[in-house]
Amino acid sequence: MTNIKDLFSEDFNGEISAIEGELLRIDELAKGVGKTIVNSFNSAIMSGKSLRSILRDIAKSFANIALKAALKPIGNFASSFIEQLFRTANPLIANPKPFAKGGVIAAPTYFPLNGGFGVAGEAGAEAILPLKRGSDGKLGVASVQSAPINISVNIQTPNVQSFLKAEAEISAMLLSAVKRGVRAS
Repeated sequence: MTNIKDLFSEDFNGEISAIEGELLRIDELAKGVGKTIVNSFNSAIMSGKSLRSILRDIAKSFANIALKAALKPIGNFASSFIEQLFRTANPLIANPKPFAKGGVIAAPTYFPLNGGFGVAGEAGAEAILPLKRGSDGKLGVASVQSAPINISVNIQTPNVQSFLKAEAEISAMLLSAVKRGVRAS
């Protein structure tokens, strides 16, 4: 099945994508306006505000939404400009490698510190481990919790007395299996 966008040029598809983006932005603004009106009337009913006060709050909210919408492209431009300026000025930050989930530094790597620069990996591989705050408030390395291991044991005996006679032997075998599992993990 042919995609409708495949029938048009890349320029046309780019224009369509830009229009779709603008429509999404307008949709977000409309939702914000609707939410503002509902919240204003709800607040007025609950606190007993006058109609004039409600309309003033709605007008302020509309002005706030319009100002944010008008300033968003300027903010995006400034952010993009500053990012490009830093990338051009310092090639070291052009392609930063994130270590949010941890990682290994295997070669000497310099990084900024408050008093200058630090180096990691200069004497071999070093690990970066993310820290988490525990329920006791202490900061430390978080352990990965594995899924529970389920062990099923099926025992067939001709009668209850046979099972009772073998109960100690069965318990010893289960304990031995659990100890082997603990040693292996």
